[in-house]
Amino acid sequence: MSEGPTGFDALQSLSSNPQADAPVHERKVDAQGRAYATGKRKNAIAKVWIKPGKGQITINGRDQEVYFARPVLRMMIAQPLEVTDRLGQFDVVVSVEGSGLSGQAGAIRHGLSKALTYYEPGLRPVLKPHGFLTRDPRVVERKKYGKAKARRSFQFSKR
Repeated sequence: MSEGPTGFDALQSLSSNPQADAPVHERKVDAQGRAYATGKRKNAIAKVWIKPGKGQITINGRDQEVYFARPVLRMMIAQPLEVTDRLGQFDVVVSVEGSGLSGQAGAIRHGLSKALTYYEPGLRPVLKPHGFLTRDPRVVERKKYGKAKARRSFQFSKR
């Protein structure tokens, strides 16, 4: 039989330092000093670029006040910047398509959060507990055969 540690000692020698196994997040910035990320929500896809600036947010070539008339949607977009205390420090350029305005705002929030972590990896522990880095998996359920909609049945008639 082999000589050496047995039982729990053998298991301990197999395991390495748990912090060494944790992924190290690197800074991902292009030649122009911008960080890029893609955010998704429902059927909306947002391509987000951030760079240091005056805090201007441009969506599809328009100002955010013009694109999102509802203050709730503008507040939703600004949440990652507020949580990380970076409001007014980054210029954000967004190209978004698909879904409705609410889905687009969620996609922009997701993309902006990812872009912030690419620009400053130290912000990840601040954004993660708020759920900004998690893609919302809820999408519209498909219509089923023999049903009026996804779950709605046709109206019942006795005669």
